Amino acid sequence: MSELNNIDMFKNDVRYRENIAHIETIPAKKASFKKVENLDEKIVEYLDSKDVKLYKHQAETYESIKNGENVIITTPTASGKTLAFNLPIMETMIEDSEATALYIYPAKALSNDQLHVLENLEESLGIKISPRTYDGDTLREDKKGIREKSRIVLTNPYQLHLILSWHHQWSRFYKNLRYIVIDESHYYKGVFGSNVAFLIKRLKRIANFYGSYPQFILSSATLANPLELANRLTGEEFVLVDDDTSPSGEKDFILYNPFKNYLRNKVYTQNAPSVHMETENIFMYMMLKNIQTLCFTVSRKTTELIAMWAKKDMTQVKGKLAHRIAAYRAGYRPKERREIEEGLKSGKYLGVTCTNALELGINIGSLDAVIISGYPGTMISTWQQAGRAGRSNQKSIAVLIAFENQLDQYFMNNPKFFFDKPHENAIIDLTNPILQEAHILCAAKELPLKRGETEKYFNVSQNVVDKLVSKKDLQENHRGDFIYPYDDNPAMDHSLDQISSEEFKVMNNGMLLETMERSQVYREAHEGAILINKGDTYVVNSINLKKGYVNVSKENVEYHTMVLNKTETKIKKKLSKTKYGDLTIHFGELTVSEDYFKYKKMHFSKPIGTYLLDLPPLKFNTKGLWFTIPKSVKNTLEDMYPNEEEVFAGGLHGAEHALIGLFPLHTMCDRFDIGGLSTNFHEDTQEATIFIYDGYEGGIGITEKAVDVFVDLLDSTIDLLNNCNCKSGCPSCIYSPKCGNDNKPLHKGATIYILEYMKKLISSDSKGEKEEIIVEVKELDEFDEALDLYQKGDYSASKDVLNSILLDDKRHVKALALMAQILYNQDQKDIALLFTKKALAIDRSNEMANELEVLLSDKPKNNSLSELDSLDDVETLYEEAYDLYEQGDLDTASEILTKLLDFDDRHSDALALMGLIYYHSGIFPKAVEYYRKASKINKNGEMVRELKMRVA
Repeated sequence: MSELNNIDMFKNDVRYRENIAHIETIPAKKASFKKVENLDEKIVEYLDSKDVKLYKHQAETYESIKNGENVIITTPTASGKTLAFNLPIMETMIEDSEATALYIYPAKALSNDQLHVLENLEESLGIKISPRTYDGDTLREDKKGIREKSRIVLTNPYQLHLILSWHHQWSRFYKNLRYIVIDESHYYKGVFGSNVAFLIKRLKRIANFYGSYPQFILSSATLANPLELANRLTGEEFVLVDDDTSPSGEKDFILYNPFKNYLRNKVYTQNAPSVHMETENIFMYMMLKNIQTLCFTVSRKTTELIAMWAKKDMTQVKGKLAHRIAAYRAGYRPKERREIEEGLKSGKYLGVTCTNALELGINIGSLDAVIISGYPGTMISTWQQAGRAGRSNQKSIAVLIAFENQLDQYFMNNPKFFFDKPHENAIIDLTNPILQEAHILCAAKELPLKRGETEKYFNVSQNVVDKLVSKKDLQENHRGDFIYPYDDNPAMDHSLDQISSEEFKVMNNGMLLETMERSQVYREAHEGAILINKGDTYVVNSINLKKGYVNVSKENVEYHTMVLNKTETKIKKKLSKTKYGDLTIHFGELTVSEDYFKYKKMHFSKPIGTYLLDLPPLKFNTKGLWFTIPKSVKNTLEDMYPNEEEVFAGGLHGAEHALIGLFPLHTMCDRFDIGGLSTNFHEDTQEATIFIYDGYEGGIGITEKAVDVFVDLLDSTIDLLNNCNCKSGCPSCIYSPKCGNDNKPLHKGATIYILEYMKKLISSDSKGEKEEIIVEVKELDEFDEALDLYQKGDYSASKDVLNSILLDDKRHVKALALMAQILYNQDQKDIALLFTKKALAIDRSNEMANELEVLLSDKPKNNSLSELDSLDDVETLYEEAYDLYEQGDLDTASEILTKLLDFDDRHSDALALMGLIYYHSGIFPKAVEYYRKASKINKNGEMVRELKMRVA
């Protein structure tokens, strides 16, 4: 039986056809060619020797580049994008023997693959360009030669970020830089993309310094906003080439839903279909029909599991095929990955399971079938993965197997949306203040910043520079330029993958396992959490929030953990409101406080224990959207469901979940990039309100873009709910895997009513036009915020804000006085007296400090720091001393430590901290003396080791 018939057989097989939600047959198409005039003779000879004619889109790309225009080309996998931009670059290399080009790839494996393409071009064209990769794997002894001789350098953003400050070593390269190629540019989105956009602007500034103004060439998968992405990434205007004129064979794209005929009666049931088992069954089917198949999975662990199951089962069914199955993922040695890649091309391997590591354009040839187990998060990734199937114009098949979540199920029920025009918008945000400051510091380290350069290159106001000067992170020299005044490289302290520079080290028996941000620690690595790393499970034994450590131990357990949290939001500043008919969507700056208060141990979907957590609230400033629902809707719902409780709250909560679940349809993000809150009454709006916000300090542009596409988002969400067969809500519609409230309360009927009500408001405006109204609102002062928290009795959060104020301004009298008041209320009277004295020394008239002085001066003399009651008091004092040390208040910290050590002179951390204070005060012999005392007690203590690094 022919292979063609084997591919067609799957959709008619009795074991699978009942779960097929949709079959989209993508017809074969012929190529469309275009001749380019005046090509260099060497290029013509090369194309003739390879019997290559240029497709129309390749020719158009070539012509635009030769006309000096910046180009973004967005055609599918295997459509010849690389040749389209390599030809004009090679022609420039022939015409100008000094010209250079920089190729930027998101992954090292991809740049290595493209290096071979360039080496072949160099040999075939007979020109000397010495293409080389320059990344973390490049040998030290090779780097100097690459900088001095290579005309094409391939690198990645991480490497570029670290070496830009060494630009003087690259002066030859930068002086002659003609092209910057950013391949797979759709990869640059969210936090990573926003960081890379600033990085590219730093690169442009350096190139301009050396007198070059390179052209940009971007290659991307299909997007809804390619020109916007290109502009935000580079700051330049672009020509778009998006008409794919390459040939392709017919392809059946099958949407396969294991849950199609499954009726969920309860929230948690043990007999639900297993997506992983369905994936393995279809994978086995393809191989037994001799169909070479690549199976994409959502995690490394699943990749290994399905390959292991398939090998075991194949041994029983058709043993000789078992050795033709392999798994492929990041973490394998390069030699192992190359062997599998070559094995796919040669046909040695018939079935390979993989993560998205094979999604990018690494050359593995074209296969007969692709299985995508679980929607990979973006349509771009889906089509990149599906594009791996289809060889020599022959028929191929792609099967997307759905999970039971909102996104997967939405596609199963709305195939027209899936196969329609691109809906995804890649998000790059250049307004995040933390990213702005980090990259301005990097830029100042690379070259002194002239006044006006931050506006020119980064679209950042001079106010940001002035703020950095006031914090002593930048200095203004005698020429009026701004310089980075320290010896270190700020790029080393700022990761391109995150916003915050705060980093936690996850340690297993003294070995570094991974690093993560504080918010990730709260969600995934709190005390008692089960952490999965490279397929292994670890139990979190303890965390040190001050020193940034998470200690874990490797254990095989039969459960996982789920953390619960309570969220509060406060509107800090309204930025705009957008009107769609009678529906108003507000957008602005928010303060979010997430209190992670307990976690559950879960065996599959069944809770087996609940445990309390003692973590300070996670508080951050971000941006988000919100809208209100009037009381009339509440009244109507209570009339509709008279015998049910929390109907309105359940509807608001369900609407929040459902909208967030479909955010990735329209904005390229993960649902974990955003957070939400629904409430029957919010103090700032005085109405029932739903908030949806970016889950990152300062915001990252996701919800801002969502305001623009909100009508489409609302339509999609209503479709999702109307097409879900459950009665009262399920993971396919209104349940959320990340709900901090344990998915309570939720009410499906009320959710649908609220969303339909919003839709009617929009429908009342026949034009559907939106109106943006900028609203100027006075920003809440940071001290007012601390005072507000104090008045509400939230002393811990108030102290956090006060510490932040005092970190910037040690002489902030009101903050010192309020800190004293809080400490007095917490019965820490001696430390309260220290803060009171500091406040009065600056301003004798401060009312709060004066009242406290009277109260504190009357305290009994025997209640002194030198007569502490317990070790608990000692630890409290040590924490206060450490906070003061972190703020730079060495005098007060020293005073507290002196009296603490009178009570307990073997407190190694306190001794080490005193040593650090002496070190920073320039009294080196004393620092050494305290190091010796501390190390005798606990030479492995964190503070002792830190002091040792200073005095060694």
